[in-house]
Amino acid sequence: MPLARTADLLASGAAVAAFNVITVEHAEAIAAGAEAAGRPAVLQISENAVKFHGGALAPIASATAAVARASTIPLALHLDHVESVDLLHTASAHDFSSVMYDASALPYAENVKVTAAAARWAHARGLWLEAELGRVGGKPGDAHTPGVRTDPTEAAAFVADTGVDALAVAVGSTHAMTTRTATLDHPLIAELRDAVPVPLVLHGSSGVPDAELRRAVAAGIRKVNVGTALNTAFTGAVRAFLEAHPSTVDPRRYLAPAREAMAATVERFLTVIGAAASPAP
Repeated sequence: MPLARTADLLASGAAVAAFNVITVEHAEAIAAGAEAAGRPAVLQISENAVKFHGGALAPIASATAAVARASTIPLALHLDHVESVDLLHTASAHDFSSVMYDASALPYAENVKVTAAAARWAHARGLWLEAELGRVGGKPGDAHTPGVRTDPTEAAAFVADTGVDALAVAVGSTHAMTTRTATLDHPLIAELRDAVPVPLVLHGSSGVPDAELRRAVAAGIRKVNVGTALNTAFTGAVRAFLEAHPSTVDPRRYLAPAREAMAATVERFLTVIGAAASPAP
């Protein structure tokens, strides 16, 4: 199947889940989970994942695109949390239809300036651009404190001044959570939905319980990013296998159950998000 475009997946107004790819097994698991759930998804590769692969985007992007094309379910490719302009400028050459450009560590005025430039560059090449305002916690070196939230008035001005196609907002989730205990600010999500004319993105969704995710989608979240939950499933399956089979040296023996565990996690998130109600008009 041809690669889907992130913009097209979101055009219907339904919420879409986006899952982080680190290895080929991640990509295969996301595709398998999406097929099991019967729902489209976004496969996203972060700048940190590119660094893990020695700074080379092409190999992991090509492999992920090949997995997505082999799927029977529409899957899109997204380049995530990009801070490097050089990396941003490689997106159009590697099958990505969308990019999240992250200048949220900069002062507000500078964030607006560089994000607007990134949006102009992306739009000239037919790419959809996501940005972030009101930092989402949990990232290394992040000065964002847990109580910080995205202001609706500021969000509306930011979107108008930058021309971005989607906005990641801080509403109570945190990156890298290994327990699902986050409580979201649902009234704020609804305020942001009413204030901002582009899809809202929830980062750090691995730490959000199912009921909270359903409410968030009902309130207006349209792209749900999941990363750590896949890694938790992967690592748990590998650890359990090696504890039971300590003499194993063939990585295929433990990567297979790890891939299966990630696929089950993908299927569960897609099922939860798909069951959520649509927002009020």
